[in-house]
Amino acid sequence: MSRIGNQSIEIGDGVTVDVASNNVVSVSGPKGELSLQVDPDIQIKVEDGEVSVHRPTDQKRHRAMHGLYRSLLDGMVEGVTEGYRKDLEIIGVGYRAQLSGDVLELALGFSHPIYFLPPEGIDLSVKEERGKNTIVTVEGIDKQLVGQVAAKIRALRPPEPYKGKGVRYVGEYVRRKAGKTAAR
Repeated sequence: MSRIGNQSIEIGDGVTVDVASNNVVSVSGPKGELSLQVDPDIQIKVEDGEVSVHRPTDQKRHRAMHGLYRSLLDGMVEGVTEGYRKDLEIIGVGYRAQLSGDVLELALGFSHPIYFLPPEGIDLSVKEERGKNTIVTVEGIDKQLVGQVAAKIRALRPPEPYKGKGVRYVGEYVRRKAGKTAAR
């Protein structure tokens, strides 16, 4: 039995949830609007300031979708009210990031700069302080898109285990390895 799917989602002030006849759920709030195509077997009900998700049977497929769609709708409600944010830290001598308009320009130790154009709905910002690592912030209302963009930026130069250089999430632990020892 899905414990996640059985929980109802509270709708905060300023948030509206609409379910169309073709099972498209639209959530709009102060930060923007998101929509989701829900499987036709799953029923979405909006009543008394709460959204509830119901499944028709106890088949494995229906149980899986029950919790999935409840979690996705909860993420949408949170996204349009508060938004999502991921912070990336750039560590390494000569590794830099700067914004030129909407384009993120990265210098990550390659012979050329890397230009990253974020998709629509994603805001990037760069914070550089002298003596500290550069922080790139990815913000948006779509949880999946924020995570995907942050993962793409991190994948441009993942942190390496010997010196720890590269792009990592703020607070991410990178296990370090010992290097070669000097020959006698």
